[in-house]
Amino acid sequence: YHPAPLSEKSLPDTFVVEISVLYKLPVNYSIASGDQKGYFIIHSSNGIIRTSKNLELEDFPVNFKVRATDSSNAAIFSEVEVKVEVMDENNFPPVFPSSLLEESLPEHSPATEIVQLKAQDKDTGRNGFLTYGILNGHGLKFRINETTGILYSTAPFDYEEEPTEYQVVVYAEDDGIPEKKRGYCTVVIKITD
Repeated sequence: YHPAPLSEKSLPDTFVVEISVLYKLPVNYSIASGDQKGYFIIHSSNGIIRTSKNLELEDFPVNFKVRATDSSNAAIFSEVEVKVEVMDENNFPPVFPSSLLEESLPEHSPATEIVQLKAQDKDTGRNGFLTYGILNGHGLKFRINETTGILYSTAPFDYEEEPTEYQVVVYAEDDGIPEKKRGYCTVVIKITD
């Protein structure tokens, strides 16, 4: 048996799987071995397995054996393996070390690297895999490498003819399931004369 993965946030008494055996007489179901930490309980007559407590992600997957025993003769039994996996929930949004950065950029600079942004996510796996983007691009004057988080200008600026300050809102987005989470950082770019 390999039931659907459980959420790490599953509450005690969550349905896991129903074990059934083909046998002409009533049987008693029990967990024979493998569930050392006691995460699961099985109903002795209907074979329904439920969680018995909150799940700790680092303890999974758990492989355990369920035994069906003839209710009138304990010497007659059969065992089956059950493998239960737990999904890591997307608990944390990405976080930038600072929500506000100031950078200066000399006017007439060719398209150039301004700053590398780096967010952290406490989740693991795809829930902690980050991509970067820009919320407001000021007419495509800025771009960001979605993998490295490096923010670039895309053309030279003219101190006299254009604004001398830009606020670029950058986000880091995780690849979380079931929903993606974002963190934000505002980069204030001052054009210098």
